[in-house]
Amino acid sequence: MSTIKTQEKQFSSLQKRKWFTFSNISTVILFVFVITLFISPNVKGWVIQGLMKVGLFQPNIPTNPTANHNVAVVQQAASPEVLFTDEKGNRIRLSEQRGKVVFINFWATWCPPCIAEMPGINNLYEKYKDNKKVLFLLVDVDSKMKKSAAFMKRKEFNLPVYIPASEMPSEYFSGSMPTTVILDKSGNIAFHHVGGADYSNPKVAEFINKLIQ
Repeated sequence: MSTIKTQEKQFSSLQKRKWFTFSNISTVILFVFVITLFISPNVKGWVIQGLMKVGLFQPNIPTNPTANHNVAVVQQAASPEVLFTDEKGNRIRLSEQRGKVVFINFWATWCPPCIAEMPGINNLYEKYKDNKKVLFLLVDVDSKMKKSAAFMKRKEFNLPVYIPASEMPSEYFSGSMPTTVILDKSGNIAFHHVGGADYSNPKVAEFINKLIQ
């Protein structure tokens, strides 16, 4: 009987060793990662950030800011009284921002592409935060100011958070997140992009610099 028990133990030990192979462990890790990817917005955002670093998700920046003949038509359809509220309760009117280049990003804390592009937007903001000719509006479409402000603090971003204080014209935001709009000094839409993008791309800063001139 002892011989049979010894053989059973040896067989069991062998089976365990077979299971704990590199291939099996890798499969389990991959499975857990895929499940986490579907559940966690932060993990999805991290993956998209990695893709941005290898050159994907680049914004389609116009080579000539004044060459977009559709800009004026779009702006005429948009309401001039578009309002936002900042963390202190102050209201910002877009109609009063003429003379400035306005960078507007519509986002939410649970949106993976929004999370992914935020570091790039933060890098862009750092270049212009002291420039009075450029205004950044990071608009939480869920209007959850405390949650979005806590997100920025946790991620160590310096981006100014706003919430909508009026209806958003569909020319600016039609419901898809993230959406980024850049207005020129006359209030015209010079750039409009739906989906995540790498705004640390030097072409974005070059485009803004041209709009400032």
